[in-house]
Amino acid sequence: MIDKISYSPLNIMSSVQPKDNSGEGAADLGKRFGSFLNEAMTNLNTQQQQVDQLNQSFIKGELSDVHQLTIASEKASLGLELTVQVRNKVLEAYQEMMRMQL
Repeated sequence: MIDKISYSPLNIMSSVQPKDNSGEGAADLGKRFGSFLNEAMTNLNTQQQQVDQLNQSFIKGELSDVHQLTIASEKASLGLELTVQVRNKVLEAYQEMMRMQL
């Protein structure tokens, strides 16, 4: 049986909590944000692999509950949509910073 993944857009957003970052530099915050994005991408990839495994099981006739496949597929789709939207917002923020005059 395939393990359930506890990755969802709501779990990601709830894991981001404001902290007192007065002692951290920009490089530390950048590394932390980078590791956060890396973990999110890894989780998204794991979800997609789970959907692929369920698809293979369905094709072979081994999957008795088609609802599992539908739910896993929708979770992966929502995760991908969230990832694309986060990427778009990061790019917009970067472009806005580049337009700033010093």
